[in-house]
Amino acid sequence: MKKLLLALVYTAAALGANPSLGLAADRAEIEALRDGDMKKLIVLPEARAVSQVPFQLADAAGEATLGDYKGKVVLLNFWATWCAPCRKEMPQLSALQSELGGDRFEVLTIATGRNSPAGIEKFFGEIGVDNLPRHQDPRQALAREMAVIGLPITVLIDADGMEVARLIGDADWNSDSARAIIAALMQ
Repeated sequence: MKKLLLALVYTAAALGANPSLGLAADRAEIEALRDGDMKKLIVLPEARAVSQVPFQLADAAGEATLGDYKGKVVLLNFWATWCAPCRKEMPQLSALQSELGGDRFEVLTIATGRNSPAGIEKFFGEIGVDNLPRHQDPRQALAREMAVIGLPITVLIDADGMEVARLIGDADWNSDSARAIIAALMQ
């Protein structure tokens, strides 16, 4: 199965697939890569602009917007310290960041709602995650703008800064399918 997924990714790259998902073939390519938990991934019919509402950077280091990440594919995960599925999913996001994170891809985690910085740090310590950001959206302004209706919600943003897909609930983001989808977006 892994070889098939990789073959699809490389074939798409060879054919010049457009990561903006502006063409029906690109959407079909991403949908074809969905397997296991990734079957829950909703690929949008057309890419859409993401909110530019600011969120708080970890350790009171200021604010940022999603526009600051333009130029790289972003897996944006909305979560909270009280969310049991988030606890299950976060180590997988950490593993994905370790494997694929860099100049072209980043896992961006934003705790939304009432999550104290100390509580976030404790949460990450308990699950052994030390490579993901501890950013916050304390008033849920970004979450509201992004139509986050529950937690966790994960949004895939292409390098043009456009939302191309979203998954409601937890998923195995370190699966072969998830990595193949992200690799296709990075082409």
